[in-house]
Amino acid sequence: MKPFMQPWMNYLTNQTKKGMRMRTKQDKELTPLTLPQRERPSDWIGRSKIVDAGEEIFGIEIWGAETIRRFQCDLLAWYDTNKRDLPWRRTHSPYAIWVSEIMLQQTQVDTVIPYYERFMAMFPTVKALSEADEQALLKAWEGLGYYSRVRNMQAAAQQIMTDFGGTFPTSAKDIQTLKGIGPYTAGAVASIAFNEPVGAVDGNAMRVLGRLFTITLDISKAKTQKIYREIMQAIISTERPGDFNQAIMDLGSSYERAKNPDLEHSPIRAYSLGTLSGTALNYPVKNKKTKQVIRHFHAMIIENAEGEILIAQRTEKGLLHKLWTVPLLEQKSVLKKNAHVAETSTRYETNMSPDENDTWIGHVKHVFSHQIWEIDVYLPDLDAKQAQLLGERLTRRAPSQYVAIDQEESVPFPTVQDKIWQLVKTHKEKDKH
Repeated sequence: MKPFMQPWMNYLTNQTKKGMRMRTKQDKELTPLTLPQRERPSDWIGRSKIVDAGEEIFGIEIWGAETIRRFQCDLLAWYDTNKRDLPWRRTHSPYAIWVSEIMLQQTQVDTVIPYYERFMAMFPTVKALSEADEQALLKAWEGLGYYSRVRNMQAAAQQIMTDFGGTFPTSAKDIQTLKGIGPYTAGAVASIAFNEPVGAVDGNAMRVLGRLFTITLDISKAKTQKIYREIMQAIISTERPGDFNQAIMDLGSSYERAKNPDLEHSPIRAYSLGTLSGTALNYPVKNKKTKQVIRHFHAMIIENAEGEILIAQRTEKGLLHKLWTVPLLEQKSVLKKNAHVAETSTRYETNMSPDENDTWIGHVKHVFSHQIWEIDVYLPDLDAKQAQLLGERLTRRAPSQYVAIDQEESVPFPTVQDKIWQLVKTHKEKDKH
């Protein structure tokens, strides 16, 4: 090499190295260098139902066209024989399918069915949902939890009325513009109601796909979820996309479930690289762990002269917004073990000092996805005048009312309040004897 060429070659070498470093930093989870796939379809040709290998999607080799065709045929044949008879599968109404999909988030199918049927009877159309009284809507949702879901549904229904002339949008792209709807729900509604060949990839689907192709990418990351959607798009049936998505859902909740799966009898076992290699339980990969925050409360059972109990509407944004509970006074410091009374800033704001004679009647624990509520339930040592005064002060802080303990069906209560009611009822029954 001529001497004058050396500086130029050094420059090129450095730029190449710099480019490689930049790519590794930006795309380290999207390249084959990170081993996103432990097994490859090409390794199992002739030893399984995999007959050909196809393209790579971010380093993940998928099947070839013939294997995809056979997989679709086998999966849909199984689904036709074994699909669950669910009320929302008896219709192609996008509204009904949407309602079911929102309810099924974080909730078991058996729990959802009666809620779905009651909800559809109360709010049978998009228009009815858009015009519903909020308290009636929350009452209809009572017990399902995650109340932001139903609030978002009403907002989306109002969008449909104003932006789409009252007609449910027909494409996944337009459906995803609605409040509270992400890629999964949009894909489910568009494929089932309108036969659009678009995948619906939720946790169940990612578990199935992760095992099918031994994908080691972390599903808690948004980039990975996009890759999963692209893989689903590559193998989905264009003739029966809705049934294909629902078949994957059914597999994910049965043979391919997270705990105690029945992989040996799964109808896709001969296509699954995870099952074939004995590593299926390693998938999908999820490294992110959400830390739960523990919060401590006093629940105050304040009775009036008629024996009715004071309840208040929660106005704090976030958990249980606009639902009703007995007054919950959050502790700013954790109680010592076996201590029943502690000073709290909330209670001082009512000008009521803690009283050592308050009666502790039990403890309630309620687990949310990101929080754990530890609640000590008290009967305050108050005479009728003090109870009235405290009730009036609380009323100025938030909407409140008194209800009879056996007639608490007038307003929407969260599940944690149902637990408190049960504790109070049990205490009162003991007092009778």
